Amino acid sequence: MANQVQSKCLCCGDNFTVDVRNRGRQKYCSKRQCRAAGKAARQRRWLCRPENRDYFRGPVHVERVRAWRADHPGYWRGHRRDPGTALQDALMPQVIEPAVKSEDPSVLALQDALHAQGPVLIGLIAHLSDSTLQEDIASTARGLLQLGQDILARKASDGGEKGVAP
Repeated sequence: MANQVQSKCLCCGDNFTVDVRNRGRQKYCSKRQCRAAGKAARQRRWLCRPENRDYFRGPVHVERVRAWRADHPGYWRGHRRDPGTALQDALMPQVIEPAVKSEDPSVLALQDALHAQGPVLIGLIAHLSDSTLQEDIASTARGLLQLGQDILARKASDGGEKGVAP
């Protein structure tokens, strides 16, 4: 490999292969203590520059930070989420019957098309609730079920009268 360059680490003094993307800039190897030494050296260099000495001090920078925080609410909370918690529960596997394959969809009988009503219903509820989270779909389904039961109860209490508005 002609692009590989060897360099001597400024911290430990060992030879290492420089990343081709950082050729000419990489001065430290990938060992933990060497990376830490490189970070400390870069930080010292940054702080030595006059324009950076008061970067985190003064009323101008306080307002800069306040404006940034106002534009990014809750930023500091996002990365502390427990990686072990799932956003939704694991789905229980369901056996899905293979669909009848046909060249022309109009050839399918109505009974064959209705075999897919479970996934179609879930898809419709997800579309109506504008969410694919199980919790949201279940909540919307409960609301739709209650609405359907109310409508059916209203029809039964009407005694079959037509044209009467509730």
